[in-house]
Amino acid sequence: MQKQKVRTAITPTREENYPEWYQAVLKAADLAEHSAVRGCMVIKPWGYSIWENIQRILDGMFKETGHQNAYFPLFIPLSYMEKEAEHVEGFAKECAVVTHHRLEKGPNGKLIPAGELEEPLIVRPTSEMIIGHSYAKWVESYRDLPILINQWANVVRWEMRTRMFLRTTEFLWQEGHTVHATKEEAIEETKKMLDVYSTFCHQYLALPVIRGEKTESERFPGAVNTYTIEAMMQDRKALQAGTSHFLGQNFSKSCGIQFRNVAGEQEYGWTTSWGATTRLIGAMIMAHSDDDGLVLPPRIASAHLAIIPIIHSEEARAKILSYCDELSSRLKKVHYHGQPLRVIVDVRDMRGGEKSWSWIKKGIPLRLEVGLREMEAGQLQVARRDKPHKEMTPFAEEGIVHLLEEIQANLLAKATAFRDQHTVEIRDEKTFKEFFTSKGDEIHGGFALCHFSEDAQIEAKLKDEFNVTVRCIPLHLPQKPGKCIFTGKAGSTQVIFAKAY
Repeated sequence: MQKQKVRTAITPTREENYPEWYQAVLKAADLAEHSAVRGCMVIKPWGYSIWENIQRILDGMFKETGHQNAYFPLFIPLSYMEKEAEHVEGFAKECAVVTHHRLEKGPNGKLIPAGELEEPLIVRPTSEMIIGHSYAKWVESYRDLPILINQWANVVRWEMRTRMFLRTTEFLWQEGHTVHATKEEAIEETKKMLDVYSTFCHQYLALPVIRGEKTESERFPGAVNTYTIEAMMQDRKALQAGTSHFLGQNFSKSCGIQFRNVAGEQEYGWTTSWGATTRLIGAMIMAHSDDDGLVLPPRIASAHLAIIPIIHSEEARAKILSYCDELSSRLKKVHYHGQPLRVIVDVRDMRGGEKSWSWIKKGIPLRLEVGLREMEAGQLQVARRDKPHKEMTPFAEEGIVHLLEEIQANLLAKATAFRDQHTVEIRDEKTFKEFFTSKGDEIHGGFALCHFSEDAQIEAKLKDEFNVTVRCIPLHLPQKPGKCIFTGKAGSTQVIFAKAY
């Protein structure tokens, strides 16, 4: 007898077609939509409020570690980019270029570019070079160091294949850029900011990440070392959620960032850069959401509780709405992680079931339906987004913060268990290939922990054949002696391989 298919709010399901499921969740939750400009997106209020929460929390963490915010130009002279050869080579294919400074009417009445610029301008793909030239003016002595600056901005990278929140032509991010008097200080900064990202993902996004170092072929262009946090999505692919780069003196030499040290000698500064983007929202969606829509971790959620009045008669309307407004006012005085609870009273002219399902799809952590009978009896029931939709918990105002923290912890535990379940140690090439070989439409793979001799040719071959890359050399694991599963070389490093976004 054929098993009856369970009805879900999102079709297709994750199992049926994960990429299409992801797009359907975005639409059902009303997070974002495609814009008229290819590869760009419109972030709608429900989605942008998540980014505002990310900004607020990360910004506070940056300032706690001594950083200040500033803003630098969107446009970078081409000559600036050319000064760091490896950097410009790494970004050349992604650069959007401005060549003219005005529009004029052509012979057919259509507007055409005119007024060619003496020097083309690159639309910011990243800001090491433009910021470095400012730092070169600001730094004279060791007393001017360290410089610890972050900027919140948009960047443009010309992408061929785009997906909202994961890879778009224009996206929002923060980028930190620092200068230090010593190599040791700069390395300490690089690792400190990686820890900030890791802490943020664990504590706020309920997203377990692996901290690690990139191999040479995966480093940021121009960096000496690149460190990363890698998360596993529900299709078992990796997603790079943030990076921190030790740039050595490469960009200081390109930009002329020099200072007199304590001995009065001129030397180049030691620089870092680090960044996280709106991709964090995509990571959160793919790590936690289900076949009924978005699931939001409470600490980052657009709102915490939707109060849904259930009105069956006009006589009861005023009484129920008044009760809901009073309850909302009281709850908004409760603080959760330093902020007032975000409460919405849903007064839309819709049936209660439709309202409830709309909030399920939008991922709000708690839903409270208020009917006349339950209200008068003082027996309200609240629904948690991390539990089956018909499962209810008795509602108590004094217990709401505890409920939210339970949801937050549950989401982290669930995502961690999923990642650990699909992380395997592989000791031979045959098992590696079987692990990453597609089995039709079935979701496969995961994180493969292997000994590897860091061979760029092998990395290129694996990417071509299996679309697999080295995600990182994990920092949390003590390196065990072993032989590379591809070359047999002894003393190779343990790395994590995965398919990735």
